[in-house]
Amino acid sequence: MFDAHRTKWFALHVRSRHEKSVHAQLQAKQQDVFLPLYAAKRKWADRSRVVALPLFPGYVFCRFNLASRYSVLATSGVIDLVRAGAEPSAIENSEIQALQLIVSSRVAAEPHARLVKGQRVVMTRGPLNGLTGTLTSIRNSVRLVVSVELLCRSVLVEIDRDWIAEQDVPSQIYSRNSCGS
Repeated sequence: MFDAHRTKWFALHVRSRHEKSVHAQLQAKQQDVFLPLYAAKRKWADRSRVVALPLFPGYVFCRFNLASRYSVLATSGVIDLVRAGAEPSAIENSEIQALQLIVSSRVAAEPHARLVKGQRVVMTRGPLNGLTGTLTSIRNSVRLVVSVELLCRSVLVEIDRDWIAEQDVPSQIYSRNSCGS
């Protein structure tokens, strides 16, 4: 359906709590769409339940040729493409691939509201082998922060301490978008 060399990943800003609906509609239009979800336990007065929630509330990722964006933007629930100034901003393939690896590996993950300053590491073992990110330690467990720079949002993934090694290449400062840190 699409030519991967001519298409790029974009973040779609969608109406609140419409991520799954937009995802289903775009799939029906045969678009290459990605909605990363995580399992969260929710409590009500009479019961508790595990529900699938978006890792990036308010956003759905879609790969398409920018010239044919109008079909995507005409989808019910889509507000607009995420932009830097007036132009839509593409997301790096490596960031989407990292998110897809996290989702498919089924490791414990949760949204992480902002970028965290810390040590850069590379996964050397386990289901996330080869992935790089920022290391943090929370509640006596080791977690890896993987970021989508354009959205200034991150995902926190629980990992085993034996899976990581220090990254030799120093972290580069990302200047395309300021996240306020």
